[in-house]
Formats: sequence, C-alpha cells, structure tokens
Amino acid sequence: MSFGWEGKLVRLVPLDERHFDNALRWINDSEITAWLLVGDYPTTRIAEREWFDGASKSSESNIIFAIETLDGRHVGMSGIHQLDRGNGTAVTGSFIGNPQDWGKGFGTDAALTRARYCFEVLGLRLLMTSFLEGNERSMRMSTRVGFREIGRWPKKYWKRGQFRDEILLALDRDSFFAQHG
Repeated sequence: MSFGWEGKLVRLVPLDERHFDNALRWINDSEITAWLLVGDYPTTRIAEREWFDGASKSSESNIIFAIETLDGRHVGMSGIHQLDRGNGTAVTGSFIGNPQDWGKGFGTDAALTRARYCFEVLGLRLLMTSFLEGNERSMRMSTRVGFREIGRWPKKYWKRGQFRDEILLALDRDSFFAQHG
C-alpha cells in the first residue's frame, strides 16, 4: 500500500478493518498493556468494536493511525488526541503491539512521522505526551524524537501493583525541526 504518512521504517495509515483483530488481541495481552493506561480489564469483541468504529471515523479532536511496516504489516497504533487547532496543541501516544517488534525502531519512526505530520500538515506548534514511571522504552523513544520532560504527576496511576508517577513531556515545532530538519 502506498497511502498514509511514510517514515523510514513505518507508515501511518487510517484504521481499516484489517487492523481490528490485532487491536483486540493487543488490548487483551497483559505484556503489551503493562505500561498502558488501558488493558487491566478484559475487553470484549463488542467493546473493542465500539471503540474501533469510533476511532475509525474522522474527528476534529482525535486522529488514530495504524502503524504498518513499509511492506504493510500492522505493528502498532498511534494517536493524536485533544487536538486543539486554535492553540496549536495536541496530546500524542503510540504503542507497538508485538513484543517481537519492540526495540526495532518502529515506535521511534512512528513518533517522528507523527510529529512531522502534526507540525507540517496540521500546523501545530506543541505536542505533549506522557508515560508511566519506569517505562524506559518510552523514555528513550521520546528523547530520540526530541520530547523533553516538563513535569510529573506524583503517584497518579495505580498500575500493576503500585502507584506510579505520570511523566509529562513536550515537543515544540522549532526544537523538532532544529533536531530533525
């Protein structure tokens, strides 16, 4: 497929029916959701269908992409949330679904491609993201893209046996282009 927003390793494409079964499997896999704010309750096919159908529709405030390798293999999901065109801001996030695909650069490339889309196509000026304390893969990926820590919500979320800080990060347009051209 040659549509979507292409990076060096992945392409961000609109959600399609072919992505549904992976989405359902990943949301119910405790290894995959260990660092996400979802996934601690079983998600039925009906509930995931409802979410998926909503996420698949155009929205002024949320854009959800499937992450595919350049040869079309679905490896994850990436979102732009709380899109505020008036103020030029959005909250972003991604995950790579299969542990076998972790550490291969797909997440970093997806985040770079998503940032470029946000700044060049949507005309945004500031992206925000966050992750749970202890999620070292997200910290490394965010730093490579150019996000900088701007604060923390101490012990905000209960996840897998303990309260964890939410680490808050931001990336502005000028810093992104200074680093990535």
